[in-house]
Amino acid sequence: MLIEHALGNSRLDGTEIRVPASVANLGPGFDTLAVAIKLYLCVKIRRVSPNQQGELNFEFIDQDFKGTNLIGTTFQKMASLDEIRFPSLEIEVRSEIPICAGLGSSAAATVAGLRLYETVAGPQPIERLLRIASEIEGHPDNVSAALLGGLTNSCRTEEGSVLAIATPWPQSLRLVVLTPSITVETVNARRVLPTVIPRADVVFNLQRVALLLQSLHKQDYKHFKEALCDRLHQPHRLSYVPGLKEALALKHPDLLGVCLSGSGPSVVAFAEKNFKDIETLISSPFTKLDVAHEVRTLSVHQSSSSSQRVEK
Repeated sequence: MLIEHALGNSRLDGTEIRVPASVANLGPGFDTLAVAIKLYLCVKIRRVSPNQQGELNFEFIDQDFKGTNLIGTTFQKMASLDEIRFPSLEIEVRSEIPICAGLGSSAAATVAGLRLYETVAGPQPIERLLRIASEIEGHPDNVSAALLGGLTNSCRTEEGSVLAIATPWPQSLRLVVLTPSITVETVNARRVLPTVIPRADVVFNLQRVALLLQSLHKQDYKHFKEALCDRLHQPHRLSYVPGLKEALALKHPDLLGVCLSGSGPSVVAFAEKNFKDIETLISSPFTKLDVAHEVRTLSVHQSSSSSQRVEK
């Protein structure tokens, strides 16, 4: 009955869903920490056909979506799990999030599919959305940020559920995001990671995760550069991202620190001011290596992803 009620509502036409990109790991927080940023995947319902059932017709604009259409796949998975029939939808997709760039493009698409399902079928428990999104994505960090916004800390329980807590990111702290014109498939970036980790390296990262979270909580960044240090994944991914080693070593009075975004190749610098200088600085290793790139200073998306009515 819930679906039939939704089908009769012509106001589904023009509904738009915005899902943010995300920066995961933040140095030491491998598969745990992420922050949502103001680059968006936008999904707009252009037309609902209540007399037809079960078709999703996508038009992708301004983005080369490679591989599986995760928006449609996720929507269909939810519909199958709930054994519901849904109307045919004509959907327009626009994205500012580069593909295979370490900025959570696949997580954003998965979450867009979940939010699209909610738009048609009604609200879902966030615990369910987190669990299903994490099952599809394979890890909970990016999807938690895309769903909840802000800074997220997530974990998977022994029973298989996913827990995530979102907290506001300091307003003054911006992310200078550099994306090289190379792609890194997450599956390949994970293959290079060791299966056995020395205890000293585990302790090293645990210490810095705690230091990073306290630095953000207190908005005290004097130890931020050290808090971003990592031994679990960044050292093993240096060969995938020309210029990363040099970028991690950069120094500037207004540069608070640098880390790899997710599995890369995007690299993130953190600053509170002089963003143009930081953009030039973070670009310098890639310019010297003749690696084409795009650099943007971005704020954090602080709220949960959602849908809204857009008047025609």
